[in-house]
Amino acid sequence: MPPASTSASPEDVQQLLRAVALHQLSVTDEQAARLAHYCHLLWDWNSRLNLTRHTDWDLFVTRDLLDTIALSAHVPKDSTVMDVGSGGGVPGIVLAILRPDLKVALCESIGKKAVALQAIVKALRLPIVVHADRAETILKKHRFQVLTVRAVGSISKLLTCFSPVWKSVGQMLLIKGPRWTEEVEEAESEGLLNRLKLQSITEWPTPGRDGQSVLLQIVKAK
Repeated sequence: MPPASTSASPEDVQQLLRAVALHQLSVTDEQAARLAHYCHLLWDWNSRLNLTRHTDWDLFVTRDLLDTIALSAHVPKDSTVMDVGSGGGVPGIVLAILRPDLKVALCESIGKKAVALQAIVKALRLPIVVHADRAETILKKHRFQVLTVRAVGSISKLLTCFSPVWKSVGQMLLIKGPRWTEEVEEAESEGLLNRLKLQSITEWPTPGRDGQSVLLQIVKAK
């Protein structure tokens, strides 16, 4: 097990803040300190587990932080949130740092990754519950106003998995890349959107990549 990391150094926080400013984003000093600490914890664990490919400040900011800031603006205040397939904790842990009003849970079915997430959450002293199970199983017992999903699977795969437990979900917010329109067409052709409403609610460019990232909202049709 990687050793527990102390809080980030002032120089680390400054490096993060420089990357944030370079890409015209904004976080508070307190958020920057916690985000830098999170990165150190994540990168420590990443030396043993495959949790992230974003192992420098610029990649963290332009991939993980940028996506989560875009998502954060569309999560209702004081919501209960479950991050599906959390992996290294993005967007779930980053969202909890940016939005302390939210009640965030992480869902990770791979046991070793769930152990790493639990250790990271404990070191950061964040009030986050980590579920070491499949999201469909958790939703048989718990309800969440928002599910967040990034880099977990196709829209068809997700809707197939969640169809039996949709009553436990208020809305699903998915971060997707430029292929999202093809995934929507596939889901429509399979009849998976018949009683649901899907819409794109915001999009943004990712530095160093072609095309736009997009935030999709899926809710039950009225």
